Amino acid sequence: MNAWTFEGQPGALGGTTVTLVEGGSFCVSTCNGDITPGGAQGLYHADTRLVSRLELKVDEAPIESLRTINPEPYHAIFLGRTGPRPGQAESTMLVIRDRYVGGGLREDLTLRNMSDEAAGCTIALHLGSDLADLFEVKGGRVMHVADVEMTSDISGLLVVSATRGRGARIMSNPMPTATMGLLSFRVVVPARGDWTVALQVNPIVDGEETPAWFSTHHPVEHAEPARRRADWERLAPVVTTSNRTVAQVLAKSKEDLGSLRLFEEDKPGEPPSVAAGAPWFMTLFGRDSLLTSWMALPMDQSLALGTLRRLARVQGRAEEPLSEEEPGKIMHELRFGVQDGVSAHDGHVYFGSVDSTPLFVMLLGELRRWGLYEEAVEELLPHADAALDWITRSADPFLYYRRKTDHGLLNQGWKDSVDGVNFADGTLARPPIALAEVQGYVYAAYIARSHFAREAGDPVLQEQWIERAMRLRDAFDEMFWLPDRGYYAMGLDRAGRPIDGLGSNMGHCLWTGIVNEERAASVAEHLLSPEMFTGFGIRTLASSMGAYNPMSYHNGSVWPHDSALVTAGLMRYGFEEEARQVAFGLLDAAKAFNWRLPELYCGFGRDEFPEPVPFPTSCAPQAWASAAPIQLMRSLLRLDPCVPQNKVWMSPVGLTSMKIAGLQLAGARVTIDVDGGEVAVTGLPEHVTVVGAPRPPLTAVLEEIH
Repeated sequence: MNAWTFEGQPGALGGTTVTLVEGGSFCVSTCNGDITPGGAQGLYHADTRLVSRLELKVDEAPIESLRTINPEPYHAIFLGRTGPRPGQAESTMLVIRDRYVGGGLREDLTLRNMSDEAAGCTIALHLGSDLADLFEVKGGRVMHVADVEMTSDISGLLVVSATRGRGARIMSNPMPTATMGLLSFRVVVPARGDWTVALQVNPIVDGEETPAWFSTHHPVEHAEPARRRADWERLAPVVTTSNRTVAQVLAKSKEDLGSLRLFEEDKPGEPPSVAAGAPWFMTLFGRDSLLTSWMALPMDQSLALGTLRRLARVQGRAEEPLSEEEPGKIMHELRFGVQDGVSAHDGHVYFGSVDSTPLFVMLLGELRRWGLYEEAVEELLPHADAALDWITRSADPFLYYRRKTDHGLLNQGWKDSVDGVNFADGTLARPPIALAEVQGYVYAAYIARSHFAREAGDPVLQEQWIERAMRLRDAFDEMFWLPDRGYYAMGLDRAGRPIDGLGSNMGHCLWTGIVNEERAASVAEHLLSPEMFTGFGIRTLASSMGAYNPMSYHNGSVWPHDSALVTAGLMRYGFEEEARQVAFGLLDAAKAFNWRLPELYCGFGRDEFPEPVPFPTSCAPQAWASAAPIQLMRSLLRLDPCVPQNKVWMSPVGLTSMKIAGLQLAGARVTIDVDGGEVAVTGLPEHVTVVGAPRPPLTAVLEEIH
């Protein structure tokens, strides 16, 4: 199996599993804390399953689950009980498994005796490790590693594989009796008292052992993830609103984004980037991390800076067909597993994405519009120019994709499943393919670069980028518009034919501003038609299309980030009521999912089922789904800053009571207070003016032309 060409979907984890995440580590277990072998459960770090079995038994019997408490994304308390003690009708032994995940695992296991008689117990922890690569587990094709060795020593168990250079040390205090695959303790739990053992799993990567971030030698509140979380809570804007759904969903989004941040150990002062999602994508992605950072800007701009810097460090430098690396190209996915390397960069870098590169330029331009990190933005501008060089070398005028070898992804836009791009009759489009939304991203990247040129006092360069943008916009309207259908084609196929499937792609085109204003009303009408709008979001593919399947990954499901960008596009072109409908439909869906929007859900209509239907293999938390409610808040505020022009447009729709304190804008922390039809903004620098109206859809272009 090749990691990049796996075309199926990972097996469902089931509704009874518990997932803990922190940085590049995660743990999937049952609701009693056990990690059971044979499936996808496990403790993972550096894209390797360090522990594939961790089952607790007391007196040779499993623990009955009572409740799981999940106070932080990296922390869970599993409460359970043993069977009745000898001569007792009911259990008198509470079991507490207090688990922290991050760079390994820490677990404080406590037995609490509720009886007035001391209890003699045998405690057994059954352990296993296959050191499987994450892609093997995700694909259900775990390879047997012949040289995995497990040995016991005075502290516990040591697992290593010389061929994979991976392993784990499993320790306990007090010291156990350790044998192959087993840590055991014979203990007496005092009457009305406790007995506790502290467990720790340290990862071994490339032969080097590092301590788990939540070490048993220090209080958990002193661990780096706990300190980072406290800083995140302290520095993030505070949102208060009378709308309970909005408040709860935004709080969950904030928590989840905090758990998905990625920090580089060798760059302690660097702002974080963001992982794509748990459990299978706890790593940096080009497209996902860039779009997440964009949507999260009202909450935290450091994610955007950290993501841009990290992507710049692994920007393409050479021609490499296997990894699809090309000079200037922005990567798709970064991995640290044990698969054969295909890149000269640290880790395993794959570049098979057509949209990461223009999105990189777009996000850099958006940071400029927010008036943030001016020096850092200037430092990154050469990387944006290298990205634009790659685009202009490849685009004539449209940017197509086609994989370099059969090791790559067949489809390289965000709908990257093998059947994700199709004609109205269901026929699959064949590469090379020019996707509609990608042309919108390229257009917006050209506009962003023209703004940089104007601010640098270079009118010639400014005019060059504006001309490129206008040529692309005109060509897009000519080639992608389907006059007999009244909507834009999903893309162009290898013969230049319009791919006439009706999908959500054109909503992204509204977001980027490439849509001709005369076409916008028809586009909005189609997006809000019963074929596209479920009541809980916009379908990826209309129900009238030949390939429609509401239970598919990309052909009729609803993706919150997709619908959030469509909402932003509708609002940009002045379709306030339509945007409000989609936004509050998504928020209703989040409420049904216990305030957390998943990666995607099935595209059944709200008129058929009153609650959204889950998609079995959907990731949660997932980065751009977590950021989607923040983007919705921005859209409903109609918040659009352009600090270099000393303007901030703001004109709320659908919000009657909301206060945001501490939002970073123009180098200051501002407060936005919405009360009925009035909005007040305090804390802005004096030279920045609030325009109490929505920004016209083509303002960015008109500013350049005039």
